[in-house]
Amino acid sequence: MVTKSTEELGGETPEATVTVNTTAIQIEELTQDEEKERHRLELKVERAFYESGSALCEIRDRRLYRVTHPADFIGYCRDRFCKTKQAVNYLIAAAEVFENLLTTTNSCRVLPTSETQVRDIAGLTPQKQIEIWNEAIESYGGKVAPRRVVKDIVQRLKEKPLVKASDFCTIGDAFMLTRLEGTERKYNGCWAIAFELRDFTIAVDVYDGELAVKPDNLDPIDLPDVRRQLPETLKRIRRLRESGLLDRCVYTVLESFGRQTYLTDFEAELLTFMEQRYGIEN
Repeated sequence: MVTKSTEELGGETPEATVTVNTTAIQIEELTQDEEKERHRLELKVERAFYESGSALCEIRDRRLYRVTHPADFIGYCRDRFCKTKQAVNYLIAAAEVFENLLTTTNSCRVLPTSETQVRDIAGLTPQKQIEIWNEAIESYGGKVAPRRVVKDIVQRLKEKPLVKASDFCTIGDAFMLTRLEGTERKYNGCWAIAFELRDFTIAVDVYDGELAVKPDNLDPIDLPDVRRQLPETLKRIRRLRESGLLDRCVYTVLESFGRQTYLTDFEAELLTFMEQRYGIEN
């Protein structure tokens, strides 16, 4: 019982009594058998995605869907479980990852509890899956790591360290362009000649201009004859392009030359003909 004075109650009454009733809850400890049962049920919850993925994998591999859905496993999963193709593939891949983490000789001390947690390592080698998952749970305080933690580790491993341009090549080196994206994709498969080395990018000449690219975008050309001839070919193409208005087919031919590391006899004669046609001294 709690008693408050007149001042505490605002002076409205000489004295008021407030009674607060509480109920004491006695927590009964789990018996040893109950502890085991809880652990068993918790494992079932945690491994539900693994059980689902394993079951789907077995149904697929043994073609147990063939009576109702001949040659249509995904249709069977859609009709029977309301699962899309993507969801089925995710579950099967996650079950394979879980099996790998579970059965490895250095068994992981904390196992995933959902498909999404291992989605980003499903396509990696078994050893990489183990390494990344263990790093994820360690960075997450020894607990099951959410997908974002695993994904960040995978992304970091994919990122290559920056290579200084001066450590990669010298001015005048010849390359084939590759793995360019966006508007520069059209230059994939073209040759290029380095003319300026910046911190982590290389300025290169191509048949119709200049580009700034990373070392990852350059495959070196190691043939001495090609390395010697390409600068001359570039010079001749540039002179033609800068001579004025060319016939549209000339631009197409020059673009083709920009993809050839060397010119055949016919191509060399064709280039000479175009120079003569537009009055350019070779």
